[in-house]
This record gives sequence, structure tokens and C-alpha cells, in this order.
Amino acid sequence: MAEAAAGSKGQTADFETAIAECGFGLFNVYILFCAMPCLAAMVFSASAMSYVMPMTECELKLSLLDKGIMHAVTYAGMIISAIPWGFVADTMGRRLVLISGGWMDGLCVLCAALSQTSTQLMVFKFFDGFIVCGPFAVVVSNLVEFHGKKHRAFIMLFIGFSVALGALILTIVAYFLLPVHISFDVGTLHFHTWQIFLVLTALPSLTSGFLHIFLPESPRFLMSQGNYRKALKSLQRIYAMNKRKSRDSYPITTLTDATPERDTTHDPSGHQSLRERFARTNKKFVEGLQQLKPMFSSPYLALSGRIYCLHFCQVMCVNSIRLWLPQIFATMHTLEVHGVRDKSMCALLDHNSKRGPTKSLKVECDIHQQPESFMNNIIVAGIGLVGFLIFFPILRIRGVVNHILKICLFVCTFLVGGLYFSRTSVTILIVASLYLTIMGVCASTIIGMCVVVFPTLMRTMVLLLIMTFGRLGSVAGNLLLPLFIQITCWAPFAWLVFLMSIAFLMSLFLKVDFQQPLN
Repeated sequence: MAEAAAGSKGQTADFETAIAECGFGLFNVYILFCAMPCLAAMVFSASAMSYVMPMTECELKLSLLDKGIMHAVTYAGMIISAIPWGFVADTMGRRLVLISGGWMDGLCVLCAALSQTSTQLMVFKFFDGFIVCGPFAVVVSNLVEFHGKKHRAFIMLFIGFSVALGALILTIVAYFLLPVHISFDVGTLHFHTWQIFLVLTALPSLTSGFLHIFLPESPRFLMSQGNYRKALKSLQRIYAMNKRKSRDSYPITTLTDATPERDTTHDPSGHQSLRERFARTNKKFVEGLQQLKPMFSSPYLALSGRIYCLHFCQVMCVNSIRLWLPQIFATMHTLEVHGVRDKSMCALLDHNSKRGPTKSLKVECDIHQQPESFMNNIIVAGIGLVGFLIFFPILRIRGVVNHILKICLFVCTFLVGGLYFSRTSVTILIVASLYLTIMGVCASTIIGMCVVVFPTLMRTMVLLLIMTFGRLGSVAGNLLLPLFIQITCWAPFAWLVFLMSIAFLMSLFLKVDFQQPLN
């Protein structure tokens, strides 16, 4: 058993006991506050282009396929960087990733705001997704590692709430800023309102990088590296802030690890060179692959396969709707301004595919100038936030949670098909709001189920693969949807209904029970 003593008196405790001794107080409030801009940064990176697309399509001469690629490149960057970021976080620490990742992502977003061509914008949005994936994944682990068992159930709720709040804030910023006419030149560079909007979306990443400077490294990570003295100092700091007492009064003086994952030759003092840390992490990675063998055998192979398929289909559908919704609402407003009575989904898609009913609409580029065109987005985001707060207490009821995934996917299959038959802006708003809110609950249910069902040794890898399959679905959906729109009006909806049907069928073979013991 590995140990690190800090004195001759006091208690000896493992991590769970030590973190529980710190309680919940001012430090926990601060770390949750620091996490909020980091969680919002992911939403801003993935969704910001949805709001500026109506403005950039004329200026940057974007085709329908270009719009799909613009949405997809951010997710492509996330897919590529997922595993490298995980390796860096497990080697060099959570704090470094949160600080450097936040600043680098903010810089990428600022560079995207300077873009003068569609190619430049796509390249910087790709690197935006490549970088923001790291801090987002690490901040979730960081929050869990700074809280004891008693409060960890609250963390998932907080993360979901922060993401929903970030989506609402983004729509409110768009509502107040994007209708404003801004145009100026700096040398040979031309700047417009949408570029100022992108500058503001860099603030959460930059703020997150700055705030995490004042936080210590995760004590759980330090213990995994064998650096018990620093871990103890980190815990003493948490205890002092929460209890309003001196650090010396912390009752734990010796940390132990009941299940160490270290070589016997490891230096217990925790002093390692960077090369030694990389070599040791590489060895642990290889050993970890051996531990994942059960994933490719019964019963986990079939189970994980169904979950990957379900999540791939549902995220492809959700982001095909969510990322194109601001464009649809903006087009809807344009049709209203021009007195066009037909505001059915087919009319909206025809206009976006540059087959509008009149020539005047085909050359119309200024469809973003009225605040009313963003009000629908605020309503959708607000309903999503309220719906999240309503649904999650229900998930604590065992009889409900066992069937909620099947029921939600079944209902959403009809909702996404119902968009095709929507003839008014109010109908489109109601159906889209319900669909996105319920599908958000489905995604959270899948993640919560996997945490319970899969054993500890494969849990992280399964969650990583679930997120990767979801992002692959986002990329595929945003590339395929423009192609279906150009075929015929009903083609994209038939495609989305087909995907939702597959997701529903997969859910029939899954059992959801959050209250079963952890494997």
C-alpha cells in the first residue's frame, strides 16, 4: 500500500474519506463557478456558427454544402483530439489542460473572427473544436474528483444545467448583437457584426483559462501520480476554505491508496521527470488496453454496440435539427417580411437551397437584421432549460426511469416527422422545442446508464467512444442533410425518421436502472 506521511499525528485515510472530510463549502462553489464558462465554451464552439450562418452565406459565398461543412468541421476536430487530450490530461494533469486549453481555444476563436474567407473560417473552427474538446472533457473529471460520493450525483445535474444555460446565453447575445449594423475596416481586413459576435464567443474559454489559475491540481490525479504530499496540501486548502479553519487543523495527515496502480519501483516522493511520467503513462495505457478485453466479449460487446448505434443515430438527428434551426428561423422571418404566406417547412428549405419563390428573395442577404428573427431561438433554449429542470427530478423515480428512454425516443420519432407537416411558424417552434428538449433528456439518460452498467475498468473508454460516435453522427448529419434537401422536400425528414426509428428499436433492448449497484 502506497502512503505519504505528513506528520507523526493524525488520521490515515484513503481519498474518499479525505475528500469527505473537506465537506462542501466555498471552495466547491468556486470550482463550480469556474467550470461554468468552460462548459459554456463547448456550447458556443458547437453552436455559434448556426447564428452567424445567415449573415456569412452571402458575404463568404457559402453553398448549401459549405454550410453543412461549416457545422461539421468543429465536431471533426473534437473527434480527432479526444484521445490525445485524454493522454495529456492523464500525464501532465487536469489543471494544465484547463488553463492552456482555455487560452488556446480562445485564441482560435479570435482567429476565426478575423477570417476573411470561408476556407479560413473552416480551418479555425476545426482547430476550435480540436482544442475545446480537451478542457470540456477534463472539467467533468475535475469536478468529480473534487467532490465526494455524497455530492457526485449533483455534478451531472449541474453539468447539464450549465450546458443548457450556455445555450440560452448564446441566443440572448445573438438577439442583442447580431441585429446591430457594424462594419469597419482595419487595413485590408473587413469586419462585420458576425465577426464581433465570434469575438464575444471567445470570452468563456479565456475566462475559464484565467479562473483555473487559482485552483489547485486535482488531489485524485496527484495521488494517481504518487505525489501524496501535494495531494495532501490540495486537500488542506479545500478544507481551509470550506471550514474557515487553518490548514493545519485538517485531521488527515496520511493519505493511502487501497488499490494503487503503480510500479513497486515508483518513487513515493512523487518527484519524476517529464520523460519518466510519459513512459509510465504509456505503460499504463498499454496495460489499460489489456483491461478492456471484456469490452469485446459477451455481454458487453453486444450492449455497447447497441448503445453506440443508438447514440450515433440520435445525435445525428438532434444536431441536424439544432444546428440548422437558427437558419430556418431567420429564413422564416424573411418570408414574413416579404409577405410570403407559405411558411411551411418545404418553403423554408426551398429558400435555403436557393430555389426561393422569387428572385428578390434569392438575392436577399440581410435576413438577420431584425431582433424578432432570434426570439424563436431564445424560446427554444428557454424551454430546453426549463424542461431539463422538470425531467431530471423525474429520473429519480425508479418505475419511470426504466421506460423513459423508450417513451422519449418513440415520441421524438413522430415529432421529427411532424416538422414536415408544420405549416406555421408557431407549429415549427413548438415541435422543434419539444423535440430538442426530449432528445436532450435521452442523451443524458444514455450517459447515466453507461456509468452504472459498465465496469470501472472500461467505463471511461466506453463513455469516450459514446461521445466519439455522437460526434461522428454530427459530422455525418451536417454533410448529408444538405444533400437530402437538394433532392426533395420530404427526403431529409424521411431520413431523420428512419434514424429515429433505429434509435427506438435499439432502446427496446436496453434496460435503464440508475439505482443498481456500480459494477
